[in-house]
Amino acid sequence: MFLLETESQDCPSNLFESGFAVNGLNGPGHGQSPAHLAACGGQAFCLLWLLQTGADANQQDASGETPIHKAARAGSLECISVLMASDAHFDICNKAGQTAEEIAWSCGFEECGRFLNMQRRTQDLKNTSSSPLAEPHVVSSTLAGQKRGRAGSSAQDGKKARDW
Repeated sequence: MFLLETESQDCPSNLFESGFAVNGLNGPGHGQSPAHLAACGGQAFCLLWLLQTGADANQQDASGETPIHKAARAGSLECISVLMASDAHFDICNKAGQTAEEIAWSCGFEECGRFLNMQRRTQDLKNTSSSPLAEPHVVSSTLAGQKRGRAGSSAQDGKKARDW
């Protein structure tokens, strides 16, 4: 729990002094990386630094949890946002079969749960619209057709009158 006891401003220097590797795991029992510990402690600045220096946003610890699971368990929307911006996978299940969203809801962190739910639903929509069964060209041409103006008989000075 080294990271949790330090100031977030000192995260980089403390890690170097203690000899932590960016993706190194502590102890055989927990197997957590510095990113797990930063996320668990709600240290968004430290987490961002770790991710920018090569930390794996999707590394799983001994219980199958990624840093986003830890951030959801801590109720840290800042850490969740940093992880999402770093392309963390929010749909990974831990060994208990829980996603980060499910952990956020079960721990009572509604704001985190809503945010992760919105991310999941957005991804579901993207997956649906990119499936071969979807016909986005039909929808877009219909919408484009609705926006087109029609020349009206009452147009003045040769300009087309638009009904939109």
